[in-house]
Amino acid sequence: MEVRLADPSGFCFGVKRAVDGVYEKLKSGRPIYTYGPIVHNETVVSDLEQKGVMVIDDKETLEKTPFEKDACIIIRAHGVGRDIYDILEKKGCEIADFTCPFVARIHNIVLEESGKGRHIVIVGKSTHPEIIGICGWCDGPFTVVADESGADSLDLEGEITVVAQTTFQHRKFSQIVEIINQKGYNANVVNTICSATKDRQDAADVLSKEADAMIVIGGSASSNTRRLYEIASENCPNTVCIQKPDDLKDYKLPESVKLIGITAGASTPQNIIEEVQRYVRGTNF
Repeated sequence: MEVRLADPSGFCFGVKRAVDGVYEKLKSGRPIYTYGPIVHNETVVSDLEQKGVMVIDDKETLEKTPFEKDACIIIRAHGVGRDIYDILEKKGCEIADFTCPFVARIHNIVLEESGKGRHIVIVGKSTHPEIIGICGWCDGPFTVVADESGADSLDLEGEITVVAQTTFQHRKFSQIVEIINQKGYNANVVNTICSATKDRQDAADVLSKEADAMIVIGGSASSNTRRLYEIASENCPNTVCIQKPDDLKDYKLPESVKLIGITAGASTPQNIIEEVQRYVRGTNF
């Protein structure tokens, strides 16, 4: 049985930069906080919590939390809205900003375009922290569209600018944009899906068309992992999504399987990917 890993897989630049940044800050011995879990991966978050990193989950908690004078709060790769920066500046603690450059670019786009009076259409999941942050940079009206039906129900006036969550599925974004264009809007469409996301989705697409079974590794709250699972399962019905090797213990493969493909979301660290590979290669499951 052959085991093949999609290339690329695992941590993207923005996530790796943020996670490495937290571990580096820990070396100072100062109180370290993150606004939201640093990454949508329970293993990484648990390890950081055991090392003393404290997670602030929402704006209300942030406003109520008294910080130590030497505290450092870390902004994760998802980014935040301007209101969060305002709160942190009033707190007076150090801000370590690890917003992914691709996300920061979207902040600049919506700020500039909304300043021109254009209605901002953001393609993505409204409850995702990246989308919440993007909304916080709009200086005018905005609408979040999650799928084709949401695009079809748009009823807006004036000029619009369309952007996307960096981890959104490229094919679905194209379908949504097509619906928007068919409605006759004067639309400025900016494809803000990052190259790392597209590369991982393309690699998973290719591999899952060849594989007899697919394993997608990633956290349950990871948007990009869900996208990889959607893509893989469309091509390969025998697809499973896991967070760690132990999740495969009750997973039984058909005897006909000759090629197992593995892919991992951008929030999955390399060591977990390697552990899953070792488990698959060393276990007749």
